[in-house]
Amino acid sequence: MIHDKDYIIRIVKQFSEFLSKMILGGKNEGELSEWERIFDTNMNDTFKMDFDTLSSKSSEEIIALVEEKDKSHHIPYFELLGHLFYFKNRENQNKNFAEKSKTFYELYLQKSGIFSMPVVSRINELKGQL
Repeated sequence: MIHDKDYIIRIVKQFSEFLSKMILGGKNEGELSEWERIFDTNMNDTFKMDFDTLSSKSSEEIIALVEEKDKSHHIPYFELLGHLFYFKNRENQNKNFAEKSKTFYELYLQKSGIFSMPVVSRINELKGQL
């Protein structure tokens, strides 16, 4: 059981790192299909659903999904969700994605107690869109 929990958190952290790289570095057009494949695989491994299904849920429903998980996983999941919706909002500006990203980033900061300047900057950027 402990091994399973370690595996899950490792997948969450790897997906979060992947999204951070995508946010900072963008993607080259030639690599688009590879990025999409990696993204889809990570979505399925992490959430057992595609992005469209996840994004159709309300923030409250997504928070409930996270809260069903082991408490030690909440912080990485909220960080990942903030990155995920931020990345998708940057691809195609969407008020719903911006609001969700802001919500999950704020939960990440509250629960982790970490001060992250990049996250705070993203929250301020998102507030400007709302």
